[in-house]
Order: sequence, then structure tokens, then C-alpha cells
Amino acid sequence: MAKKSSKKTSADDNSPILPSAAPVEHKPVDDLYSDWFLDYASYVILERAVPHIHDGLKPVQRRILHSMDELEDGRYNKVANVVGNTMKYHPHGDASIGDAMVQLGQKDLLIDTQGNWGNTLTGDNAAAPRYIEARLSKFALDVVYSPKVTEWVASYDGRNKEPVTLPVKFPLLLAQGVEGIAVGLSCRILPHNFIELCDASIAALRGEEVNLLPDFATGGIMDAKDYNGGLRGGRVRVRAKIEEGPKKNTLVITEIPFGTTTGGLMDSIVAANEKGKIKIARVDDNTAEKVEIVVQLPSGTDVEQTIQALYAFTDCEVSLSPNAVVIQDDKPRFMSVNELLKASAENTKKILGHELEILLGELNEKWHFSSLEKIFIENRIYRKIEECETWEAVIAAIWKGLKPFLGQLKREVNDDDVARLTEIKIKRISKFNSFEADNHIKELEEEIEQAEKFLKGLTKYTIRHFEELKKTYGPGRERRTVVSSFERVAAAEVIMQNETLYLNAKDGFAGTGLKREGEPVCKCSPLDDVIFFTKDGTMSVTKAGEKFFVGKNPPYIGLFKKDDQAVYSLVYRDGRQGNVMAKRFRVGGITRDKEYVLTKGTPGSTVLYLIRHETEEESNAFNAVVHLKPALYLRNLQIKFPFNSIAIKNRESQGNIITKHSVDRVVREPKAGEA
Repeated sequence: MAKKSSKKTSADDNSPILPSAAPVEHKPVDDLYSDWFLDYASYVILERAVPHIHDGLKPVQRRILHSMDELEDGRYNKVANVVGNTMKYHPHGDASIGDAMVQLGQKDLLIDTQGNWGNTLTGDNAAAPRYIEARLSKFALDVVYSPKVTEWVASYDGRNKEPVTLPVKFPLLLAQGVEGIAVGLSCRILPHNFIELCDASIAALRGEEVNLLPDFATGGIMDAKDYNGGLRGGRVRVRAKIEEGPKKNTLVITEIPFGTTTGGLMDSIVAANEKGKIKIARVDDNTAEKVEIVVQLPSGTDVEQTIQALYAFTDCEVSLSPNAVVIQDDKPRFMSVNELLKASAENTKKILGHELEILLGELNEKWHFSSLEKIFIENRIYRKIEECETWEAVIAAIWKGLKPFLGQLKREVNDDDVARLTEIKIKRISKFNSFEADNHIKELEEEIEQAEKFLKGLTKYTIRHFEELKKTYGPGRERRTVVSSFERVAAAEVIMQNETLYLNAKDGFAGTGLKREGEPVCKCSPLDDVIFFTKDGTMSVTKAGEKFFVGKNPPYIGLFKKDDQAVYSLVYRDGRQGNVMAKRFRVGGITRDKEYVLTKGTPGSTVLYLIRHETEEESNAFNAVVHLKPALYLRNLQIKFPFNSIAIKNRESQGNIITKHSVDRVVREPKAGEA
């Protein structure tokens, strides 16, 4: 008998047998993670960071407002309770919900707050959610909710229903503003004025052009000439409102730029003072309900220059870069604020039309059944069912009694209508008043007529809606930010020149840190540029610093200003034995720390004389006296050279010949009355 093999076959083993040399599939990491990254980026853009075009809300904000509507009973709710209820819809934890709710409450539009909700002026945080309370504002109840026209979707766990978007009948996105950072995309829409949004919505419905500009709760002064409709690439500059205080040498800041706080603003002022860019004695924050920052100045300080320096070196002036992007048709879309407003106005019109259609349908149903009930009771059709023994007989008796009157109704009667008639209580039949029934039907007819009229003139109806919003909620929401135009302050023009430029001519160094070994040249600031000329005929411009090389015994060193129109008069020797040349020039455009040659470039060239004139007239009046070295054939050892005999050219010009003889020195011709 053959011995059985102990080796198991594939039929004996439940696990599959792999080939001994099965190929291993390798995939690049990019292929594995690219889809995941795109999915995550799309999720963050659509579900967290960017608002929807229809209601102007991010998902967390929408869920908070929906949750508050669920809890709404006219009384305040603990914010902690609202946060807990919202977690049924928002799967990202209580902290994100609480922060988003505080931000909504601080905008003072949709949420009526109670307790310490923080201070946007000072940057103080709100109290913990268990200590503060909230309820929906009257405005929110009027314009945000309409369950019958809301599209619903299942929540993340499938247990509840939440709105896809809320039927907001107002440009909420532009009123509140929004900021969000997604993956590869950022959103920043600045807030706008409530009253102006109502007016602009009315204008858009009438087909007129609109041009919206931001308005900030913190006030300030705004230059929006580069706003660009809030699109990417635009810019808005906002300044604090600074006034001279009641006391001498004091400034008072009463309004701050959007996005800053009084604490941050004070820190920037102190930092600028420590860096020597401005000079202050003290700064105090007296902010409560309104901003009041008092800046005390040292005695003798130029107040106007200090104000300009505050704008240049502190957060008293900030630049805001908007980027209007919204979710439309499940993808981000860049739109100007004017386009967003027109879209909002049309969406409001659509929602109001949908509400009117639903209302009209409900009124027609009420009219239909009220009329049917009147026929049923007045014609005593209910008596015909008293002897009926079956449900079918009851229905048949009612149909038979109604048949002569069916022509009086606006729509056909169905079995549900007949069944509903059987539910009328005997008490209502006994107390039925024909006169009251007629009046009720007449009122319904008037309401139906009015609803139909509104539907036919839906644009006018929508305009009236915005007019009512403006009338009801507009008072107290007037523009706070002043629209103006101002140029950017040049920092170099207002910085405090509280340092001294020194020159060590012997060693060839200059700088602000050479007090012990150098001679003072002029006052300067860290932002100033210094121009200097060397003995071999080169020119350079560099930033003022503690120490930099300028060459031994430089002919001239001083401050250089952009667009400097000063005229320089130069006398130099070309090479070691060449001609003595003269030229007049302006510096013109320069590159910092680049060396410019002012001579012909011949080796051994030397500057004999150099002087700076602030104006061309001053240069024209200048004469130089050239002293020649004695020689047997020379009778006159002095040459008077009027510089107005040569034209003012650029710095590359080579100049005119004064003499071919050797020169001992060049001096300025004394003016009349000078020794």
C-alpha cells in the first residue's frame, strides 16, 4: 500500500497559495498621496474656510445659527449649551465652535449677546462659554430663517438634518466680512456699511451701477482708490484718527485701523520710539467703550511731524489686501464685491418669490376648505350622513351633497377634502356663523390678491423689503470710516534725525559710531543715505551706519536725498601729468554701494577741488581761482575760472580743460567784502 503524503494541498488549506516568485508592485509616493491631498484641499476649501455665495456663511457659522434657531425661545441660552447642541452638526470639536460663535457675536448683527464677549478694540478675550449667554437678534430672525424654502441635508452622522444654505435675505457676507485660509487659497472680504448695502441692493435691483467701499466698526480714515472691487491684487490703506490733545504736547488717538488693537498699536509706538524713529515721552491707554490712546511728546517736539512719523513707523497706518472668493456650484469663484452684491440682491428676490408662492398656495388652500366647509354646513350636507352605516356610504353621501356646488370652487375637490369634512366637530357646526365665514373668506381673497400682486411686481416687493430693513435696523449703523485720499508717508522724510555722522579723515572711515575718533559732519537717521567722493575721483552712495570706509581725506561727504537737484562743481587732474579739467554735474539716479568714476578714468587722476551747490543759481555765481606752480616761462600764476561758462551735464561727462600746466591748488574766489 502506498504511503500517504503528509503535505497539505490547496484544498486542505483555507488560505490561498501564492506563487513562490510573486511580483511586488511598487508605486511612487506621489501617486499614493496626490488624491488624498486633493481631497483634503477640497474639503478645507468647501467645508471650512470659504463662505458660500448664497448665505455668506462658512459651515461652522451656518451650523451655529441653525442650532440657535433650534434652541430659540426668546430667552438667552448659555453659549456652552449652544456649542454642545451644534456639535450634532459640526464634527470639529467645541473649541472651534466657541471661537466662531464669539466672532459672530462680536460683529453685533446676528447674535444678541449678554456677558463678557471680549473687546475687539483692546483685543481682550471673551469669558468662557459657560459664563456668557446669547440668543438670536431680531434682525437674524427676520432675514436668516425660512424653513419652508430651506434645502435640507443629513448631518455628518445621519441622525439630524441641517441646511445646505440658509435663506438669507440680505448681503450678510459683505456686512460682516470674512477671513479664511484654506489649502492653497485664502479668502478676505472686508466688512461694508449696513445702510449702504441696503441702498446698493435697491440700486442693483433697479439695474443701476453700484460701487461699494469698506466700512469698519473701528472707524479710522481710509484711502480706497486701489480697492479694485475687493478682488485679489487690490489694496486699502487705513489710518488711525489722531488729534492734538487738550494739553500741550499731547496727541490723542480716538479711532484705530481695522485689524489692530489698542494694545498692539501701543506696542508698535513704543518699539518705534526705542528704535529712534519717533520721539515720545509716554503713551497711555484709556480705552473703554471708545478708543482713547494718549501720546505725550517731549517739549519742543514738532506735532505735525510726529503724526506723520506715527503713520510711517507704527500700526497707526496699515495696508489691507482683500481677496474676494466664495463657493458657488461647489467650487471656489473669485468675484468683486459689486458682483457679490448683485448676486445677493437677485438671490433675495428669488427667496422672497419662493416664499410668496408658498404663501399663495397656503392661502388658496385655506380659501378652498373655508368655502367647502361653508357649503357643507350651510346646506346641511352633514345631516345626510347621520343614517349612513358604512364609511363608503358617508363619503358617497357627502359627494352627492357637494355636487351642485362644485362649480363655485377654484379647484377640484378630492377624496382628502371630503374626508377632512368628516373631521369637523359638531361644536363648530353648531356655532357656525355664516356672516363670519363670509368675512373670513373675503379676508383670504384680499390676501390672495395682495400675494398675487407682489408676485407680479416681485422687484418692487424686494426693493420694499430692503427699504424696510434700512428703516428698521439702519439707525445707529451709519458709516464710521471716513473715505479720503492720502499719499504714503516717506519714512526718510519724517524719521527723527537723532544721530550724528562722524568722519575720521585720517583713517578714511565715517559712521555714527565714530564719536571718539572722528569729527561731526551732520545729523542723520538710520534711514538716511550718505554720499561721498574720494581723492581719486570716484563717487558712492551708501546707507548710514556705525562705520564704513570712505577713503582718506575725502573731498566731500554728506547726506543724499532721492531726486537731489544739487549741482556739484569739480576740478580734477587727468592722470599724473595730464590736463586740469573742470565739470559741473548732477548726481541723478544711483545704485547704492556702487562706485561711479567722475574723471576720464586715467590712472593717477586726482580731485583738486569739489564743492556742492544747492541750486543752479548758486553754482552760476561760483568762480574758482587756479594757482599754478611757478615756472620760468609763466608770468601769470593765477587763472580765474567762472563755472557758469560750462554747462551742467550728467556725472559721466569728462569736463572742459582749464589748463595744461601743473597746478599747485584750487580755491574759491573771495566774494566782495571778504578778505
